[in-house]
Formats: sequence, C-alpha cells, structure tokens
Amino acid sequence: MMKTVARKIYIALIFIFLYAPIVTLIVLSFNASKTRAKWGGFTLKWYKSLFENQVIMQALVNTLAIAFLSALTATIIGTISCIAMQGMKKRNRTILMGITNIPMLNAEIVTGISLMLLFISLGIKFGFLTILLAHITFNIPYVILSVMPRMKQLNPSTYEAALDLGASHLQAFFKVVFPDILPGILSGFLMAFTMSLDDFIITHFTKGPGIDTLSTKIYTEVKKGIKPEMYALSAIIFVTVLVLLVLVNYTPKSKRQNK
Repeated sequence: MMKTVARKIYIALIFIFLYAPIVTLIVLSFNASKTRAKWGGFTLKWYKSLFENQVIMQALVNTLAIAFLSALTATIIGTISCIAMQGMKKRNRTILMGITNIPMLNAEIVTGISLMLLFISLGIKFGFLTILLAHITFNIPYVILSVMPRMKQLNPSTYEAALDLGASHLQAFFKVVFPDILPGILSGFLMAFTMSLDDFIITHFTKGPGIDTLSTKIYTEVKKGIKPEMYALSAIIFVTVLVLLVLVNYTPKSKRQNK
C-alpha cells in the first residue's frame, strides 16, 4: 500500500516539475496583461500580434521549409541505407549501426561545432543551406532507427517469390517490401520533422546572419526581454511538437492493427 502511494506521489511530482512551467507559459499566452504577476482576463491579442509580425512569420517559413526538406531528404537517405545494410553480413551491419547511433549519443553542442568547422573548412557560406545540411545529418540516424526494425521483420522469401513470378527488382520492392516498411518510413519522417522543428543548438552554430528559425528567434527575442508574443509562439511550438509525437507513436500502431 505504502509503495503504491509513494509511486503515485513520485510520478505526480515528475509530471508537476515537467509540465507545470509549460502549462504556466500557455496560460500566460492568453493573459491580457503584459505582467506575469496579474491576470488581466482572457485574450487572443498576443496570437494576433504574433501572426502580424513579419519577422517571426519569416522565421516560421524558414523553420517549416528546413524541417520538411531535411526530414524528406533524411528519410530517403535513411531508407536506402537500411536496405543496403540489410543485405550485409551481420557483423558489418552491427558495426555500421553502431557508427550510425553515435550522432544520437553525442552531445548536440559537439555536433553543432563539428559541423560549423566542417562548413568553414569547405568554404560553404553560412545560411539556409548550411542549416539544411546540418539538419539532414542529425536526422538520418533517427530515420534508420525507425526503419531498420521493420526491415528485420521482412520475410526474404516473399521478395524472392515476386522475382520468380516475373517481377523486376524495382516492382518487387514497391509491391512487396515497401508496403511492409511504410509505417517505419512514416514514423521516421515524422520523428525527423519533429527533431528539426524544435532544434536550437545545432541551428545556432550553423546559421548565418540574416536567417533565423523559430528557436533561434525566440532566443534572440528573450535576450531583449520577455514579450507576451513569445509565450504565444512557445505555446504553438509545444502543441505542434506534441501532436507530431502522438502521430509518430500512433501511426505505425494503427497500421499494424488494420492489417
């Protein structure tokens, strides 16, 4: 009995420490008063002011464009890599998977500085392209992590049977292999999109002057002083990421249940 109560209290405290600041931020985004100490009534004016701010809207466009393009490119490269690794010997595949997992285990600041130095050494001008390349780099391991388990579940005999029945390698892949690994591909794409959407550290080190994403723009604005519009922007980012994470976890499961 005591253990059950203690466990519930422990879980409740974790949720309070994790989500109380976020709930407070969301509530303040609807506060008509500019001061955090006084409730001035419910309002949506900060959201209206946010969407009328052209600088923030441009940062939003940059964020969505980079997130979509990096997730799409990483999904294509990651899926092709999984197909290639599946045809390797177990030892070589294990080594490559270990190398692939390093960026996920590595500190983001190390990855950000490393990519920054790489772009400098290659003479690439910092801007949209460098952010995109950086996001593709750190998104690929997450795609592989999502697709590879689906590849391991495939039955090679079905692919070989399709070839024996006269299908080309490309036809056999899209008719037999692709439908089975599609849930993993979708999950990997959504995960990559989410990771790119809320990244700050790597973007901070690889962006150039004159370009901002939402995360770097929030950081710049907060240094000048906290404005109510930043509450609204942070609330929107949190809800968007939350929805994407739910989709990442729900989509593959629903597809398996439908089968």
